[in-house]
This record gives sequence, C-alpha cells and structure tokens, in this order.
Amino acid sequence: MNPAEAYILKQEEPYKTILLQLQAIIEAVIPNAELLYKWRIPFYYNNGIPICFLNQSKDYVDLAFWHFDQLEKYSEYFVDANRKSVRSLRYRSVEDINDEIVVYVLQKQLEININPFKLILGKKKS
Repeated sequence: MNPAEAYILKQEEPYKTILLQLQAIIEAVIPNAELLYKWRIPFYYNNGIPICFLNQSKDYVDLAFWHFDQLEKYSEYFVDANRKSVRSLRYRSVEDINDEIVVYVLQKQLEININPFKLILGKKKS
C-alpha cells in the first residue's frame, strides 16, 4: 500500500470517510491522477503537476489548492488559514462536501495546468 493511501486509511472517523469521498471525486475527475505522499500528506499530481493535497488537522479535513485567484466561482467557500499560496475547502463531515464545487475547482486546476511550485519559487528569486 502506498503511504498516501495508508495516511487516508489510518485516520479516525469521520475524517477517513471524508478523505475517501474526496479521493473518489478526485479520481473520477482526473482518472490519471497520481497519488503521492509528500511532506507527510497525500498530494495528487497530474502529468507531474501538483493539483491538490489532502490534510486532516484538528477537527477537519482540508482539500487544498493553488491558483485560487483564477477561479471565477465559489471563492466564498475557501479558507486561507493565513497561507499566502494555498486556499482550501474545509470539511468537518462528509455531508459538507459539495461535489459540484470540488469538481469545478479540480477542472479549473487542470485548465490552468501550471506547476504552482515553480511560480512560488520564481517569486522568491525576484
């Protein structure tokens, strides 16, 4: 079993169910997505480009994205948590997950198709 899958399966409920639901949505929208374990959390990559990551913390699960500034819809659902480069959709129960929002954001990330780490590192060099 890959470490990212182990991370998901070892979580307590309701977080494990939330993570599994998000995993199912991500893999339905991006069938060729690669689930990797980076910085001790699950990351989804598509063609070598990071799309999103999952993180269980405290009493919620974050589905985090870059390029949030390029989304035309649903910005009110994102949490910044004092982060400069990442915004997340935050879930405390599986019922909180709105498939329409998750699918939209994933599809927009694929359209943008830019490695966020290159953008972030590029800004630091300036």
